[in-house]
Amino acid sequence: MSDTARQTGLIVALDTQDPAQAKAWAHAVQGAAGVIKLGMEFAYAAGFQAVADVAGQRPLFLDLKLHDIPNTVGAAVKALSHLRPRMLTLHAVGGVDMMKAACKACDEAFPEGERPLLLAVTVLTSMDDQALAEVGVPDDTRTQVLRLAHLAMESGMDGLICSAHELKAIRDALGDKPVLVTPGIRPAGAAKGDQKRVMTPAEARAAGADWIVVGRPITQAADPAAAAAAIAAELAA
Repeated sequence: MSDTARQTGLIVALDTQDPAQAKAWAHAVQGAAGVIKLGMEFAYAAGFQAVADVAGQRPLFLDLKLHDIPNTVGAAVKALSHLRPRMLTLHAVGGVDMMKAACKACDEAFPEGERPLLLAVTVLTSMDDQALAEVGVPDDTRTQVLRLAHLAMESGMDGLICSAHELKAIRDALGDKPVLVTPGIRPAGAAKGDQKRVMTPAEARAAGADWIVVGRPITQAADPAAAAAAIAAELAA
């Protein structure tokens, strides 16, 4: 797919522990966001019933970054199936057996189709070459991302979570097959916060993202609905 033909969607990260606040944000951005994201902070604080309540009929990106032995991750995927997420994440560094167990469990939990997309996290956008070296990875970020991207797709994953800075390299290596979801997106002029490898929405679209994830630049804006609409318009321009 050419960059000009690619349709890049907006995922809004609802990073809060407050169900009322999450519901308010979800309602505000529903005209611009294709998917809402709820992650560990919300799920652990408010519980999974609150996840279901906030999501309602909206497509849900359940960002729990599962990482454990294969049997445990497979069981977790099945346990989460009642939430019917559109997307579910796990760490690629969990290895081939873990990712295959997740795929098998997902297929078994959704025998009639409409299963969630299983997305493998490559390297967190809060990490850079120095951070990788500190945990014993001698290669640079791009090399590690590509290593894990190949491993994930060979294991049956539907797509990848990756920084915008690795999008082109992944597209060059793996083509259009993987669904690429890109956090660490910041509109021009927005603060980077704790993210180290960032791009603007338009840059991420041009680099090959299928979906971008934006949190604080929308949810902390004076008008979250307007902020989300502006990013959606930038993606469509």
